[in-house]
Amino acid sequence: MFIVATAMAQPKKPADPKGGKGSGSAAGDDIEMGGDTAGSAAVDPGEIDMGSEEPKPGDLANDMAAADAATVVKSGPPRKTPLSWEDIVVVVRKPFLKARRTELYPMVGTTMNDNMVRHYTIGGELAYYLTDVLAIGVEGQYYRRGFREPFDLVARQARRLPTVNEYKWSAALNFHYVPVYGKFAILDKRLITWEVAFTAGIGAGQSEVIPRDTTFPGFTNFLIMPNAGANMRFFLSKWLTINVGIRDYLFIDKYEPTNRDIMTNATAAQAKDNADTAFVNNVMFQIGVSFWLPTSFEYTTFR
Repeated sequence: MFIVATAMAQPKKPADPKGGKGSGSAAGDDIEMGGDTAGSAAVDPGEIDMGSEEPKPGDLANDMAAADAATVVKSGPPRKTPLSWEDIVVVVRKPFLKARRTELYPMVGTTMNDNMVRHYTIGGELAYYLTDVLAIGVEGQYYRRGFREPFDLVARQARRLPTVNEYKWSAALNFHYVPVYGKFAILDKRLITWEVAFTAGIGAGQSEVIPRDTTFPGFTNFLIMPNAGANMRFFLSKWLTINVGIRDYLFIDKYEPTNRDIMTNATAAQAKDNADTAFVNNVMFQIGVSFWLPTSFEYTTFR
């Protein structure tokens, strides 16, 4: 099969007068044929060259080949970098330490589970931390009472006054354990450190009977009061924290006997001997501010 090229339409160039071959040509008179002169088919001038096919994205084989080509591992002896204790950081330091420090904790509280009479307390606790998580302390509270609405409702509907006691004071020896510690961010601007402490202790207190008939005298009771609870502490500075907690004081209390008249249980001693007893869970909510002494602390890094 013969292919007629456009070069056949051009006049033949005369031979070079210097003896060169007729096939030689000047730059201005050359006609570029393009394509393969070895006999391959010529490219149609009206055909658009789409280019070579490129690898499609997502081709696993091409992606793995490109990754292997980009990963270059330099061989050679390993380089040793000198290290010191200052370069090894395992845990970020706590912003607050309590070991061998004293906590002075004034607080106020209120009863949560008595629907007849509500007690409000003012008191405080002094605790010494043997370690950062263990402490021993003493507390004391003074109580003031106030009758709640159900007290009057029962009196009007049942035509009799409820039997209630009021608490006077309490004191306890407590032990504290701090198993939970953490922190949270406020609007991604400030970090607040907090912890949860569990408390258990043994103490004593006093309650007083409120007579249903004011013509009869009341009597007081000495109470053995173990307690247990938990509180959450928020650290504001190196010497100031805010405490919020719940404490349950457990005891057996004596109440005014139901049958009390001029002939029966008229005196306080008789009424106390014939008193009704009941087991009490006095759950209280407490809140206060703690002051820490000394007001600063230093870290000791083990080597």
